[in-house]
Amino acid sequence: MMLFMGLAAMNSQANLLFGVFGLMIGILLVSGVISRFVLRGLEVTRTLPEHGVVGQTLTTVYEFVNHKRFWPSLSVTVAELDGAEAFMKQPHGYLLHAAPKMTARVPVELVPKRRGLHRFDRHQISTSFPFGFIKRALERRREDKLLIFPAMGSVDPRLLAMMQSAESSGPMMRPRRGGVDEFYGLKEFRQGENPRYIYWKRSARTGTLVSKEMTHVSPPRLMLLVDTFLEPDANREECRTVEKCIAMAASLASHALEQNLPVGLFMWSGEWTAIAPNRGKRQRLDILTALARAPHNHDRTTRQLIEAAHEFQESGTTFVLFSPRDIQLSLGDSARGGMMVISPTNMLAERWFKFDKKIDFAHCGPLEESSE
Repeated sequence: MMLFMGLAAMNSQANLLFGVFGLMIGILLVSGVISRFVLRGLEVTRTLPEHGVVGQTLTTVYEFVNHKRFWPSLSVTVAELDGAEAFMKQPHGYLLHAAPKMTARVPVELVPKRRGLHRFDRHQISTSFPFGFIKRALERRREDKLLIFPAMGSVDPRLLAMMQSAESSGPMMRPRRGGVDEFYGLKEFRQGENPRYIYWKRSARTGTLVSKEMTHVSPPRLMLLVDTFLEPDANREECRTVEKCIAMAASLASHALEQNLPVGLFMWSGEWTAIAPNRGKRQRLDILTALARAPHNHDRTTRQLIEAAHEFQESGTTFVLFSPRDIQLSLGDSARGGMMVISPTNMLAERWFKFDKKIDFAHCGPLEESSE
């Protein structure tokens, strides 16, 4: 428009057009100078949460520190240039006003779409203040990392009831020796044991000191086997089932740990990754972190996963195999007992696990997987 106005003024030699042309040049210069002062001395830092979950909203906070003595910063936009592929839309925030020598905080809500460890580095701050005609932008660097857990959905409570222990009796709560809960049996009293448990009636009749042996009640332990094997020429549908296996394993682990059940994990992540069954928030964080960073496996098959996991099978441990293929256990695996197979290709999995319909499992994998 300014070029057109300048040509029109020179062609017609009209004073009014020359005045409008000069005004437009003045607006251009004023916009460039003021926008420069707006961005100068402005420092931007981001505060990320500890972790996020695919499909669930998280909040990151951008802090704008205005180091200028007199000039405020107005109408500033910050946008991430690195790590934006991990979210439904590019992370960006808008600052209306930051007074001199003051700090302003802008919360931004994001929805992750890919699991894994994502790196933020380059970001851009820009402004079109004051007239909106000229946009000035600066690129800054500040490295931060954010871990995104796999998608987690609701779990049918009946699923845990089906996961019996590896023992033939299969009760949900098993008595074990060495506790103080219930009577288990009698044994010979040994020097140093608590005399409170001496069974005096039997001891008087037999002439030998015997003591009561008590039990403690122990819940079953779950060992999750996650099969991430894919052929090198796997299609998108096969990648989708693997990602759904990882999401179902994460959902079950989180739900079982909330029920105070010991949960472990065994999978291939470039090497065999084994997390012994345990309880607590730290255990949940370790399992979800391993699942979040798990690459797609092109080296170890389902059969190799099962064979390698047998050394961790103990009495009272239930193995839960998450596989993209609806496989049938061999006679040897069935004889060992205590193993349950869950596959996204089985209709029962749709009943046991409910995920948000907006989650696209075909594009939930880490960025390095999608680039391959």
